[in-house]
Amino acid sequence: MDERTVRLFRELVAPMRVPPGKEVELQRDFDPAATGDLVEKDDAEDLLAKGVDLLAEYQARLAAQDTYGLLVVLQAIDGGGKDGTIRHVMSGVNPQGVHVHSFKTPSAEELDHDYLWRCVEHLPARGEIAIFNRSHYEEVLAVRVHPEYLEGQKLPAESKGPDIWQRRYRAINGWERHLVENGFRIVKLFLTISKEEQRQRFLDRIDEPDKNWKFSAGDVKERGRWDDYQAAFSAMLANTSTEWAPWHVIPGDRKWFARIAASAVIVSALADIDPQYPLVDDEARRALRDARVALAAEAAGDGVANV
Repeated sequence: MDERTVRLFRELVAPMRVPPGKEVELQRDFDPAATGDLVEKDDAEDLLAKGVDLLAEYQARLAAQDTYGLLVVLQAIDGGGKDGTIRHVMSGVNPQGVHVHSFKTPSAEELDHDYLWRCVEHLPARGEIAIFNRSHYEEVLAVRVHPEYLEGQKLPAESKGPDIWQRRYRAINGWERHLVENGFRIVKLFLTISKEEQRQRFLDRIDEPDKNWKFSAGDVKERGRWDDYQAAFSAMLANTSTEWAPWHVIPGDRKWFARIAASAVIVSALADIDPQYPLVDDEARRALRDARVALAAEAAGDGVANV
């Protein structure tokens, strides 16, 4: 295990953690172009590779131990880099032990249930890593910016009102605490980018044919609500960063740094769990020795027969 890289990662992500109970103003408190002072761009490829290797090692141990699970929640504004982060950071893990789910507009069936219902079936099992590309937090982000979405959720009158967002924060915090207390660690990553960086990324999607599929006219319309989203992001971070499931704000303007930082937070969380390969008891060791003797005898017998 590369303990030196793990220590570097812990130091790197410490300033990105949102202290529970802290008032947050996103663009004031977190510089989207920051790269810290612990890594240089020239070292980015090597450091990300080390992070990928550490993730692969921890994932193998997590699966073998079969006690804990890890949920990675990834949120960002449009163009924030969620897909690229997942692709680069998780490139070395065993796909059998990781699944990614992107939460889109709720279906008719999902709207017939409470807003957390659709998340449950996509949670990780013990020994697994699940990644939510967008998540239950859309219920206090997109829905808050567009309160008209609430009308489609069929809420009874008493479930509406000016305190609805505080009630949702409280419900989300309680649900996440329940998961953590049952062995499912939660890593919450918010990728923050500047308005100018988003503009450039949208232009790239328009100008580069192989990126056209990523762009829709609705992206520009939502960009017009930039300030509303920043306010919703800030309120979410302030109200749902908890001791058991804190938020980490990842500066996203520099993609190379964002990927290292995301890898660092996930590796640090797995290092905290420190999953171990199960120990084999004496009876199992005897069975292994007997099996080895039998297999070795087969090879010796084949050799005699072939002569």
